[in-house]
Amino acid sequence: MSITVFEQLHAEGLISADAYAKIKLNKEKQLLSVHWEIKTLLYLGVFLLSAGLGILVYKNIDTIGHQVILLFIALVCAGSFFYCFKNKLPFSTGKVAAPNSFFDYILLLACCTFISFIAYLQYQYNLFGNRYGLASFFPMVLLFFSAYYFDHLGVLSLAIANLATWLGFTVTPLQILASNDFNSSRIIFTGLALGVLLMFIAWVTSSRNIKKHFEFTYANFGTHTVLVSCLAAMFHFSAVYLVWFLVLLGMIYFFYRKALQEKSFYFILIITLYAYIGTSYVVLNLLEQVGTGDLAPLYLGFLYFIISGIGLVLSLVRTNKKIKAA
Repeated sequence: MSITVFEQLHAEGLISADAYAKIKLNKEKQLLSVHWEIKTLLYLGVFLLSAGLGILVYKNIDTIGHQVILLFIALVCAGSFFYCFKNKLPFSTGKVAAPNSFFDYILLLACCTFISFIAYLQYQYNLFGNRYGLASFFPMVLLFFSAYYFDHLGVLSLAIANLATWLGFTVTPLQILASNDFNSSRIIFTGLALGVLLMFIAWVTSSRNIKKHFEFTYANFGTHTVLVSCLAAMFHFSAVYLVWFLVLLGMIYFFYRKALQEKSFYFILIITLYAYIGTSYVVLNLLEQVGTGDLAPLYLGFLYFIISGIGLVLSLVRTNKKIKAA
């Protein structure tokens, strides 16, 4: 019997209210949502399609021709953007829902093909010469515009990644990039500046209520970028690694207070892991310095990881309970 039949029986007084409530609850428990599974498969399909087109082009480049490939990519990109502009809902500084189920994926396809188009032009025809920053600047501008205009978090993530790429090309000398030497203080300081900038944008987004749901994406990228840069500075500036360890602890304390305020266990988890990596680096350095040539520092290191690992898990469990109880 369907739930509507039971509703009719309940309305006619043939079954009690308690019996009807139990029947309705059992029916609701039988439902299983596959919303996120389907969305994941669709997103994966878009990326696989983009990758498949790239492989097809690579294997048949001699027979197809560069102009035909560029024309095909441009047509896919233009057609996808045309569909998005035609079907989009009016712009709003708040959250705007997708007009249909396929809109987000077509927009993602449009942005991915545009990136491929610019990259192909640069690789094959050296359109921007040695000014690699321009090759990442134009996709970055389009991605940020698309993310805000069409309200798409996935495109926003691509835009932030392109921002990091553009900054890396802009501030890093060409000879460092040519030699694949990424152990550079320029990149470390750029990462710190980028992370602080992203955290500032996240704060503005939330406080000014401009696409407020974008705050998590900005904060997520900003937190990881700042903390990774602090760890990189500890490893790179080994002579003053304790100074950078203090900077790392200061940033972690700031993020920890913010995570408690927002009741976000995710951010507490990631900052705890970064703190553990930094602390472990300091402990191992100190053990190495006080080592006397025997196996005592090695045993102490093993003991540290055992005790600290247990303490880390207990601390996360206690913090999670604290957040849930708040």
